[in-house]
Amino acid sequence: MQFGPRIMARVVELAAVTDTPGILCRRYLTPEHAAANDLAATWMRAAGMNTRIDAAGNLIGRYEGETPGLPALMVGSHLDTVRNAGAYDGMLGVLTAIECVDALHRAGRRLPYAIEVVGFGDEEGVRFQATLLGSTAVAGTFDRTLLERVGEDGIAMADAMRGFGLDPNRLGEAARSPDDVIGYVEVHIEQGPVLESTALPVGIVTAIAGASRFNVSVTGLAGHAGTVPMPERRDALTGAAEMILAVEQICAEAGIVGTVGQASVEPGAVNVISGATRFSLDVRAAEDGDRRSALKTIRSTFECIAARRRLSVSLDETHDAAASPCSARLADELADAVARAGIVPHRLPSGAGHDAMAMAALTDTAMLFVRCEGGISHHPDENITVGDADVATRVLLDFLVHHMPRTHNQRAGAT
Repeated sequence: MQFGPRIMARVVELAAVTDTPGILCRRYLTPEHAAANDLAATWMRAAGMNTRIDAAGNLIGRYEGETPGLPALMVGSHLDTVRNAGAYDGMLGVLTAIECVDALHRAGRRLPYAIEVVGFGDEEGVRFQATLLGSTAVAGTFDRTLLERVGEDGIAMADAMRGFGLDPNRLGEAARSPDDVIGYVEVHIEQGPVLESTALPVGIVTAIAGASRFNVSVTGLAGHAGTVPMPERRDALTGAAEMILAVEQICAEAGIVGTVGQASVEPGAVNVISGATRFSLDVRAAEDGDRRSALKTIRSTFECIAARRRLSVSLDETHDAAASPCSARLADELADAVARAGIVPHRLPSGAGHDAMAMAALTDTAMLFVRCEGGISHHPDENITVGDADVATRVLLDFLVHHMPRTHNQRAGAT
């Protein structure tokens, strides 16, 4: 049986569930979230799973092992999207997992562990500007202060949960015990160009990069564009421009990535020297030491630039997430499955965040990346081939069949 065609057809069905006509956008705790859960649950039940919605709105389908009640390997990804999204980010991981369970069910085969396919309700964080909500709830690390976070629609998260049929006071019931979960495996598009450049359909993730984000404020002195001599200017914008170029150079030399994606200028008039400029800063690395070292250099460079230009600069940290290494044992098992498929196992880090980051607080994690066209993601042009969808599903199924679970007490020696 070819898995690819049905996966691609279901991708189209899920992509039609959107809260924004004409573009794909599916946000947490919306009617469209509920509709996506219902659609995926229908496919899960047809594949032999029992389904439920947990206390955080995550969809979970359970396929029992050789005996009922065994600890479960969780497999899946997220069902929410960014605005104007592509159709594969998140959804592919849920659909490949469903196909694997369906194949086991049709063969009448049970494994020495249960499988739970999960469709997390929120990974992207679009509605409430807080990411990984579904997976942190399952991992038991959900920040309850976020329940008061108000979305763009003016609705607090706690009220949105009530409107979805959930009780925010029972959110803790979504948390799983480490004794009941033996691992988490996620299939995801790469969202980058590496696999395509190496002509490989899949790759094994070694670690998910840690990330630091800041709002940077540069303050100078506004002045008339025609009357202030160049040597006398305290131009916040030109200072910020030099700092942004320094980020590019420092991160390139360190072998990591740094991005400035937002900037604003005050007063923002064509004939006024900028008195204040603000910009975002996002720095990521697979090794936390590399990220911290680069940030130290960035800070000192910013301060030198500001001093030379008679400006002031401040960095307000808005996000800090440590790198999340994948389980070496599970990664090796994925590599073995890739090799058995006749593909050269290629290992690579993930620069993007994923639910596996949150799940690492609960259990061992692993990820299988799938080649995507042009490395494009978070965009309607996001695309993979039918053949690559099929390969990824076959590799995942082979991994599941050969996986030998370890107990929670063995976890420390496995990563």
